[in-house]
Amino acid sequence: MTRLPHARVALNPIQWFSLKEDASDPDSADLWLIADPAFRDAYPDVLRGVKRAGFDTVMLGVLETQTIQDFERMVTAAGLAVAPGYAAVDVPEQPLPRGSAERVHWFDGVRRKAEESAYFGLDTVFLAPELNWKPASVRATTAAAVGAGFDADRLDRLTDILDEAIDVLAAEGVRAGLHNHVGTWVETVDEIDHVLGAIDPARLGASFDIGHLAWLGVDPVDVVSRYRDRILDLHVKDLSLDVAERSRAVPRPYSWGPSRGLFTDPGEGDLDLDGVLDALPADFGGWIIIEVDLADKDPFDSAVACADWARRALG
Repeated sequence: MTRLPHARVALNPIQWFSLKEDASDPDSADLWLIADPAFRDAYPDVLRGVKRAGFDTVMLGVLETQTIQDFERMVTAAGLAVAPGYAAVDVPEQPLPRGSAERVHWFDGVRRKAEESAYFGLDTVFLAPELNWKPASVRATTAAAVGAGFDADRLDRLTDILDEAIDVLAAEGVRAGLHNHVGTWVETVDEIDHVLGAIDPARLGASFDIGHLAWLGVDPVDVVSRYRDRILDLHVKDLSLDVAERSRAVPRPYSWGPSRGLFTDPGEGDLDLDGVLDALPADFGGWIIIEVDLADKDPFDSAVACADWARRALG
């Protein structure tokens, strides 16, 4: 079956840089290799692996240790094009007055994402709250996917910060889609609804992660259906509903579920991925970016499985 003929497909090669120190021990340290300066030397091989696995496009991912031009040389050498990336912004612990130097600099990271996106001719970006590991960020460190530590005032302040980030991106011709992420202060559907309800749809679209919706115990088909006319792009992943439920039954830190097989290659988990795709408008022309946050197989084999699913599901 051919569906969504205008959709564009890419891979976020997270399989290669989100690893466990000991793959046989779920309690061993989480390795986020993309943050290691040494990863820059491994990056060209990763990008070539994405191409060999069957993808023509990779998610924008300029390392902090490289220039935009260096990343461009790598993707060009691998024979890849670039799909929209991810911009994140935190909520200040104390309000920052508009126009103050501190507030202006608060958006420096968003400005870089706007610059990167515009450089590659991309007109959308996934905009999310920052996932941080400070002790006060209980959703990442203690109790993920249950809406822990909700604070209405903080949500309003975060909505105001996201609203200004939208303007920073729009100044470079990049439209933001709100991206939900477990472990952040826009985790639950109520929080998603609050932000999207507060900001004009003409300024802010929706760019959901369907796996993170399902991690909450929510049917992503329902959320995608409700916002179908506002969706710009999607992160598509599959997962084990059993592991998701166990991660919520007793408060667990963010890393507990992925370390125990929460995420799977698409088509190997429990999500109704066909239902999600069918919920999108027939003329949907946005990006479908496939992710496997912590693969249970060799990274290249996982990427091949992702490409195979994309061919089956999208024709």
